[in-house]
Amino acid sequence: MFLGISSFQKGVLFLRNISKISAMSQYHTLKIESPKEFVYSVQLNRPEKANAMNKAMWLEIGKCFNELNENTDCRVIVLSANGKYFTSGIDLFDLMNLGQEVANHDDIARKSKVLRCFIKTYQDCLTALEKCDKPVLTAIHNGCIGGGVDLVSAADIRYCTEDAWFQLKETEIGMAADVGTLQRMPKIIGSMSTFNELAFTARKFHSSEAKNIGFVTQVYDTKESMLENVMNIASDIASKSPVGVQMTKRSIIYSRDHTVQEGLDHIGDWNQILLQSEDFIKASMAVATKDKKPIFSKL
Repeated sequence: MFLGISSFQKGVLFLRNISKISAMSQYHTLKIESPKEFVYSVQLNRPEKANAMNKAMWLEIGKCFNELNENTDCRVIVLSANGKYFTSGIDLFDLMNLGQEVANHDDIARKSKVLRCFIKTYQDCLTALEKCDKPVLTAIHNGCIGGGVDLVSAADIRYCTEDAWFQLKETEIGMAADVGTLQRMPKIIGSMSTFNELAFTARKFHSSEAKNIGFVTQVYDTKESMLENVMNIASDIASKSPVGVQMTKRSIIYSRDHTVQEGLDHIGDWNQILLQSEDFIKASMAVATKDKKPIFSKL
């Protein structure tokens, strides 16, 4: 990533990245890096537990993406994972602890309140990816199970390795998915029939099928080649106007859940302001004059 620059410049960039990361909160289940300018890498980091999503990880995911949303040094986020698996899904020990907490109450209303709070908290943690104005790209390898599918469904773009496989596991353990897959994935792949089969049967589907149904954009031979290419894509996005990119994400998500006319009204209301931004002038002039890529202010 430092080709063509001096050792001194490498050192400056390294120190800047260290400074940016140290300014963030400390995370125990996630690893945060900034490998390229304006690009942040978020890695699930419980490799010894197959990146099982325990309570700490759920809460840190929400906190991390909310924090990066406000971070002006961040324009694009790449979500990946350390270890053998992307994630084995929700940590079953957490479900056992939840069961004990529910058992502390005799009344069904009190039991239900505990469960409702648990579900809503975990929903909000994953929705943080969707609400984050910065595009979220996911790089998935090997197993992505249960809550992992919920997680990547909340991202903007998904890439995977050839050995990747996915599973909506919830019906297999006697429950319905409740943190986003049932709401988001059908809109991603565009086929209710295919989605219903995957959701009802809880069968595995592999990288080739994920690509065929449109769940992932591209399949790579290895994790290394995937990360290299995804980081380059992220860097390309990060070089664009943050005003243009972030408003594009907002408009896409708003339009997904509203009528065409409501989507048109929404972008019209925003663009009457944003078309007066310096970003529009800089980018338009650069295209018109075939100049080098413009430098945009932090947002």
